[in-house]
Amino acid sequence: MQDIMIDTEFVTLGQVLKMTDAISSGGMAKWFLSEHDVYVNGEVDDRRGRKLRNGDIVNIPGIGRFRILDNGSN
Repeated sequence: MQDIMIDTEFVTLGQVLKMTDAISSGGMAKWFLSEHDVYVNGEVDDRRGRKLRNGDIVNIPGIGRFRILDNGSN
């Protein structure tokens, strides 16, 4: 599992897709989520605006598993 460090209160699922190179541009998020299952904390989620906060786990099959951490966490 890889950690994604954030400096804000939350990051959106669409932003995470771009940060992990699952998509090349933010505009592809809606299409990607309609064609692929993406799991947030073990449940399929297709909302590109889904707010992910410290401790959330994102599993993108074929890409990897990622844990959201804010910079204040260890």
